[in-house]
Amino acid sequence: MLSGVPRAQTVMVDRVENPVEWASPLMGTDSKHSLSNGNVYPAIARPWGMNFWTPQTGEMGDGWAYMYSADKIRGFKQTHQPSPWMNDYGQFAIMPVTGELRFDQDGRASWFSHKAETVTPYYYSVYLADHDVTTEITPTERAARFRFTFPENDKSFVVVDAFDKGSRVKIIPSENKIIGYTTKNSGGVPDNFKNYFVIVFDKPFEFTHTFSGDKLGDALEVEADHAGAVIGFRTGKGEQVNAKVASSFISYEQAERNLNEIGNDGFDTVKQKGYDEWNKVLGRITPEGGTVEQMRTFYSCLYRSLLFPRKFFEYDENGDVVHYSPYNGEVLPGYMFTDTGFWDTFRSLFPFLNLLYPEMNAQMQEGLANAYKESGWLPEWASPGLRNVMVGNNSASVVSDAYLKIGEDFDYDIETLYEALIHGANNAGPLTAVGRAGAAYYTDLGYVPYDVGINENAARTLEYAYDDFTIYQLAKKLGKPKKEIKRYKKRSLNYKNLFDPETRLMRGKNKDGKFMAPFNPFKWGDAFTEGNSWHYTWSVFHDVQGLIDLMGGEKEFVKQLDTVFSLPPVFDDSYYGGVIHEIREMQIADMGQYAHGNQPIQHMIYLYNYAGEPWKAQYWVRETMERMYRPTPDGYCGDEDNGQTSAWYVFSAMGFYPVCPATDQYVMGAPLFKKMTLKLQNGKEVVINAPGNDRDNRYISRMSVNGQEYGKNWLSHEELMKGAVIDMEMSGEPNRNRGTDKADFPYSLSNE
Repeated sequence: MLSGVPRAQTVMVDRVENPVEWASPLMGTDSKHSLSNGNVYPAIARPWGMNFWTPQTGEMGDGWAYMYSADKIRGFKQTHQPSPWMNDYGQFAIMPVTGELRFDQDGRASWFSHKAETVTPYYYSVYLADHDVTTEITPTERAARFRFTFPENDKSFVVVDAFDKGSRVKIIPSENKIIGYTTKNSGGVPDNFKNYFVIVFDKPFEFTHTFSGDKLGDALEVEADHAGAVIGFRTGKGEQVNAKVASSFISYEQAERNLNEIGNDGFDTVKQKGYDEWNKVLGRITPEGGTVEQMRTFYSCLYRSLLFPRKFFEYDENGDVVHYSPYNGEVLPGYMFTDTGFWDTFRSLFPFLNLLYPEMNAQMQEGLANAYKESGWLPEWASPGLRNVMVGNNSASVVSDAYLKIGEDFDYDIETLYEALIHGANNAGPLTAVGRAGAAYYTDLGYVPYDVGINENAARTLEYAYDDFTIYQLAKKLGKPKKEIKRYKKRSLNYKNLFDPETRLMRGKNKDGKFMAPFNPFKWGDAFTEGNSWHYTWSVFHDVQGLIDLMGGEKEFVKQLDTVFSLPPVFDDSYYGGVIHEIREMQIADMGQYAHGNQPIQHMIYLYNYAGEPWKAQYWVRETMERMYRPTPDGYCGDEDNGQTSAWYVFSAMGFYPVCPATDQYVMGAPLFKKMTLKLQNGKEVVINAPGNDRDNRYISRMSVNGQEYGKNWLSHEELMKGAVIDMEMSGEPNRNRGTDKADFPYSLSNE
């Protein structure tokens, strides 16, 4: 047992007592527009918290709000940003200043050093050199405490910047209070959208100013395109000034109510409660017997898996759950969550919640039912309301997988959600990213044609076919009419319409039934989404056997899988007119055409299990974990994407992965640690023992489940939920006899 965090990467950590101490919010923050090493900011938050806080190094409105390479901080921002590409909403900033009053974002900015910065999930501290002030932040779900340690100064200020695009501030000196609202957003909001905030200080104001744009005035209240407030006081050396902050999407009164999350708790009490909560939530998984780097990476990824989708609901005066609807602008009862894109997160983030945090996903499912009732559609990318980005209809996967795994344990409105799935599966929405773009073509022809003006058509077709499979699975579970069940089963085979036997790859097809030409399998975009045919060909999650048959059998299939890694990382970027960051991340990774930095191919390694060569999955899973993830600011190999790329690591470290959500199976890889214990929400435990595990021993030579020899290449969710002890003997050489019989292979629709 180690009490601290040692530097030597070779030291093995037996067990971690306080996992939050090993989670680094800085992992993935050393990114830029042209190259993503995560494209995240340090989210100082509670798990799934409504409000996050982050130091702001970028200019107002810059999606790259915090860049590790920056050397100045402009403020401390309340943020709801899911990614730099989606940008932010509900945002305002707080910044201490000393000496000459500088309130604009450049003038107030201060040099800082990472050596004088403490970054944890529940607490942030930094020394602002230009102002000789230390700023500390510790949040609750909807509120936060700030603590400023000032120097001896006659002019110590705090600037509150409500940002541009419509804002208001009001200073109330008699209550040491500032209230206001910000409307700055990036889309997906109704016309009446506002984020109301209240800030209460523990020191009377000696100076009060407000500003509109770049003009400073003495009024106590201002409403403008860009409003802000400045309050100030004389401070003694080392004097600490505290501020309590909360916000609401409903009203000022509700913001005051949300401030009650702090109550009479002092800064250190709120900090301790955050520490305890993160330890509790992170503590559902306990790895043992890994290197320091592996432990840090694991808990940093686990932390990222517990942030999105965020809570977008509040508690009213009666303690009832209510939310401001980002779809119709009304205040309504019930749960609401937001800031996730299902194109990314259906793959492993939501299955991860179903396995380990089902009580949270049950609330999220209720929130999705509300989203459908309020907008007429399920969101595919919500931030906070409907956004027009990415492809697919993967809400079907998120809803179906949840009900099939947790629906009988939690009470939510699955009939409304099923209605929403059927509606979305058969109609084009008000945005191309809502419902199904090309729905009529897909229903009529069995694919979305390449030549009818609908971009990324092959990607859409492949995802729609999988989404139809998830509807088929849910329809069976709910006992829907046989005709309806049969329809979605048949449609889930539509992936076959795009398989080109000549190249053994997926290819766009014209309306007349001929494949598009010329065809370059290395061309990114065009018929595909942020990838090429070598990435999307494997997007047949539900019928890998069917894909194997199309390719000419298991040997040809494995050969095609192998080719992904042996090909050079060449690319055609002509669709984009330049190299997008996802292309660059594949190019520099030295793993051929395997582009782990983006989602479409992240499951592909596990497909060796379907063709009788599971040891290759074991090799490449471990290779990817060791080469593509680090607990450092450049620790990811592409966009982290709201928990998806992190949940891939967490699942893979367990030794299995949900290749096909909406089935009962997890497909085997190779566990990372010597032991791992999963504490399930129902009180049961899953213990994964691999005592011989190390850097060289990455192959499973033998495996038993609950003491019984186990030769299959998959594990059952239903069986895991009963509690299980899984023992694996690890070896430096592959066992080429284990998992090679068809009876050992995971589920495929063609085998039904």
